[in-house]
Amino acid sequence: MSLTFETIDLAAVKRKQQAMWASGDFGVIASLIHVVAERLADSADLVAGSRVLDVAGGTGNMAIASARCGCDVTCTDYVPGLLERGRERASAEGFDIKFAEADAEALPCEDGEYDAVTSVFGVMFAPHQHQAASELVRVCRPGGLIALAAWTPDGFLGELFRATGAHVPPPAGVPSPLFWGTEAGVAELLGDEVDSIRTRRRMFMWRFRDAAEFITTMRTYYGPTLKAFEAVGEAGAEALERDLIAVVERCARRRDGGIAVPAEYLEVVAVRR
Repeated sequence: MSLTFETIDLAAVKRKQQAMWASGDFGVIASLIHVVAERLADSADLVAGSRVLDVAGGTGNMAIASARCGCDVTCTDYVPGLLERGRERASAEGFDIKFAEADAEALPCEDGEYDAVTSVFGVMFAPHQHQAASELVRVCRPGGLIALAAWTPDGFLGELFRATGAHVPPPAGVPSPLFWGTEAGVAELLGDEVDSIRTRRRMFMWRFRDAAEFITTMRTYYGPTLKAFEAVGEAGAEALERDLIAVVERCARRRDGGIAVPAEYLEVVAVRR
């Protein structure tokens, strides 16, 4: 995949992204998916005492999972409000985690400063994907780990994103974040700077009473969905809601009056060259 960004105002794209992730209350959504971070920390076999940098870490799911492993953790994100929620969570659980505002495409870190660099559904949304991948590699020491989780294009979130995009097209020229959720994509992005890449397709299960509750939760708390509804306005809200509910109903498994929605994601553990 060859990308050029000469005609894209990346600064404007990032400003819109920051506003998007600051809207709603992503902490509510993060609390539902924290198990993904716990699984990734286990799969990466993080070593107690190692230096871990979590990139685009939001409210601290992966940072806290790494701290549970006894690691010395720094969590970065470019939305201050998310970091503040992360600080509150870490303090409540008694973890000494450093939280710092930073752009995933320009990390304020030394080369090879960390033993492990992680991101769970975070760095995948950086608009300049190759630059973000280069930064992950740069700040990881030789022999260190890069551990990631990204939604797959074939899974439930891929369908939900496409249904949303049919009503609110993504920024022109910016590659899909779902590229990170493919084996070929992550191999291209990390490139020759890693010795090995181990990937595994895993499933996260969303659990709600029904499809309508799911979409109400997303449009209230999840910035991308909230902003999509704002963009279509009152005139387009009914159609967008109908299409999103249809995706949920198509993917959901009925469970004694409730639903369980399997959402595939790609788990990646790579070794820095």
